[in-house]
Amino acid sequence: MLDQKAVTGRAQLYPDGTEAAVFDSPRSEYLEEQMLVEKVKAGNHQAFEAIFRLHSAKVFQVAYKLLGDRTETEDAVQEVFLAVYQKAKTFRGKSQFSTWLYRLTVNAALSRLRRRKRRKEVLYDDYLPKYETDGHHLVRPVVDWSQEVDDRSSNEELRQLLEQALSQLRPIDKTVVVLSDLQELSDREVAKTLGLTVSAVKTRLHRSRLFLRGKLAVHLGHLPT
Repeated sequence: MLDQKAVTGRAQLYPDGTEAAVFDSPRSEYLEEQMLVEKVKAGNHQAFEAIFRLHSAKVFQVAYKLLGDRTETEDAVQEVFLAVYQKAKTFRGKSQFSTWLYRLTVNAALSRLRRRKRRKEVLYDDYLPKYETDGHHLVRPVVDWSQEVDDRSSNEELRQLLEQALSQLRPIDKTVVVLSDLQELSDREVAKTLGLTVSAVKTRLHRSRLFLRGKLAVHLGHLPT
C-alpha cells in the first residue's frame, strides 16, 4: 500500500480497510497529488487507486449533476478514470491536476448529453427580461417575487423545478452553471476547464442565470423581469 505517512505525516484507516490521506495543509495535499500523478505516469497501480479514492466522489458528483442519471454517471466515471490511466503521461502539469480531471469529466458527460435524443429546444429569449430601446424594462412595474419562492414552494419542489430548468439549458451552458454555481469554480477555472475565454464564461453564465430566473418567474405566475 502507498506510504502516505511519508508525505502527509499521518494517514487515516477506515473501517472497510482502505487508507486515505489526512492533509495538514493545502500545500501537503498538492505535493501528495503531484507525487501520485508522477507514479501513475510510471504505471504504478497503487498510486492510481489512491488517485481514484481521492477524486472519484467529486467526479461522480460533477457527472451526476450534468447527466442526472446514475447508470450513465457510473459509466462516465469509469470512462474518466480509464482516461486518467491511459493518458496520464500527457498531463504536463501546466494546470492543476483537478482542472485536467474536471475537463475529462465534462467531456465524458457532454458526449453523453449530445448523444441523447434531442428534446424540443427551449428558446432562452422566451424567459429572458424584455427591455425598451432606452434600457428600461418593457414590462412595468418590475415585480420582486423572490419572497414568493419561500412562501409558495417547498425545498423539494424548488429543487425539482431548478433541475428541470437546468436540463433545458444547452449542454455547454448547463456545464458552465454546474461548475460555477454548484462546484464553485472561479470564472478563470471554468474557462480553463472548458477551453473558453473568461468573457465567454461570464456571458453564458449571465444568460443562463437569467433563463433560470425567468423559469422560476413563470412558475410563480409572473413574466420574466
